[in-house]
Amino acid sequence: MSEEEEEGRVLTESSSFPHDGPVPRSIKAVQMGLMATLRSKKTKATIGVMVTASHNPEEDNGVKLIDPMGEMVTPMWECYATQLANAEQDDLLTALKDIIEKTAIDMSQEANVFVGKDTRSSSARLSQAVLDGVTSLGGHSKDYGLVTTPQLHYMVCCQNTQGKYGEATLEGYYNKLCQAFIQLTRNASNCTDDQKHLCVDGANGIGALKVREMESRLKNELQISLFNDGSKGKLNHQCGADFVKVQQKPPTGVVINPGERCCSFDGDADRIVYYYLDSEGQFHMLDGDKIATLISTFLKELLTQAGLDLKIAVVQTAYANGSSTHYLENKMKVIVRCTKTGVKHLHHAAQEFDIGVYFEANGHGTVLFSKTAEEKIQQLTQDTNANDESKRAALLLQNTVNVINQTVGDAISDMLLIEAILAIKGMTVQQWDAIYRDLPNRQLKVKVSDRRVIDTTDAERRAVSPEGLQEAIDSLVKKHKQARSFVRPSGTEDVVRVYAEAETQESADALAHEVSLAVYRLAGGVGDEPKPLH
Repeated sequence: MSEEEEEGRVLTESSSFPHDGPVPRSIKAVQMGLMATLRSKKTKATIGVMVTASHNPEEDNGVKLIDPMGEMVTPMWECYATQLANAEQDDLLTALKDIIEKTAIDMSQEANVFVGKDTRSSSARLSQAVLDGVTSLGGHSKDYGLVTTPQLHYMVCCQNTQGKYGEATLEGYYNKLCQAFIQLTRNASNCTDDQKHLCVDGANGIGALKVREMESRLKNELQISLFNDGSKGKLNHQCGADFVKVQQKPPTGVVINPGERCCSFDGDADRIVYYYLDSEGQFHMLDGDKIATLISTFLKELLTQAGLDLKIAVVQTAYANGSSTHYLENKMKVIVRCTKTGVKHLHHAAQEFDIGVYFEANGHGTVLFSKTAEEKIQQLTQDTNANDESKRAALLLQNTVNVINQTVGDAISDMLLIEAILAIKGMTVQQWDAIYRDLPNRQLKVKVSDRRVIDTTDAERRAVSPEGLQEAIDSLVKKHKQARSFVRPSGTEDVVRVYAEAETQESADALAHEVSLAVYRLAGGVGDEPKPLH
């Protein structure tokens, strides 16, 4: 499992509940209900709590906290959430008082919390525990029941913008996205039924249920064959976006014909990856890098046609394939910004531009439009002096804004946008894949006695310590063509992650092994030396 998958938002944003231990996870869920109530009182806004463990196994569960604009909770409150989640029952009152005092919360302030849950068997009990936590502090709650994580983010944003972003109902969500999708695909010419067909792997999760609810609104503009819909099979077991990305093969339970376009959601439908089999049965992955490239290329072309001077950028992490970065910077002339791993870092960086496209390689991402960008686009659609090409491009941009869930990565929203772009451009999945060729890469991990010995800079692309490690990496990289490598400490265990890419898979494997040896020798490796890859 790569570091991106390991450090999911379940762990970094709030609290993850594995099997019931010394403190039952229902108690921890109550604590997160208390946490959300405090956050609501502090912000004087509606806060969301989503009960899910995302791409993790079905037996795990956890919560994701959602801030007023549908964004991820702030780092400081992430710390408070961890503090409260880790408090023993006897220390709970003390922990609560500590947070209230530190943040100067007016406890007479009203609180409002939206709660949703995924399809795990434990989710009903845990969501009720969250609701009980809200009630115990005098807060008001609304139970949305079974929803995807991005849908709850959307509801929170709609509520706090007083309907300016949309209607805070599932009906409002479906109508906004589907109407924008239909408007976009009207610009596609001569699409055949084959081009309109898409295989969707729902990971046996909540996303499958919501695709079923949405299908009828698409009016045959998109014909979906839904697999792993939850009727049989375990959530995320040998299916879903994480399985496909890590294993580099199609999910179990999906019948794919050569050349057929397919995508997979993760368990709570905030990630998506695409793939297909070629005529020889070879598997081809189109991950977050390919998705970001397709979307940013489409938006850049529309901005040029519309004559709008808006700054567009793609935000990546160090894990982004070097070929995607090279294509964006040198072919598309798009600004590329690199941030530390973690969705919250990408989201904040994307907010610095008129249009910010961000996707982690694991398929979690979205597009952010500044208020200025949205206003300029809308003004152009209403400009009676604009020429036909400019106005058409502006209308496409406006519908693109509406099909996107700007609060968070959303598999359903991203799927509709990707399908609309492919239809408008008349592109097959093979043509999309051929935009650039991924450099072969390899990810390894090295056990160390203390991961804190590794310190990095430059968005985690260069090692500051231990002494001599970066120099060793630089020397090893020079031995291979089109090579790049970096190391970073795990966020959850005493291991160091090693990433390497090069012109050939053999070179990438060799470089990854050589860098792993350098880490083992210079950073206090534990156990046997890393063995060469075969």
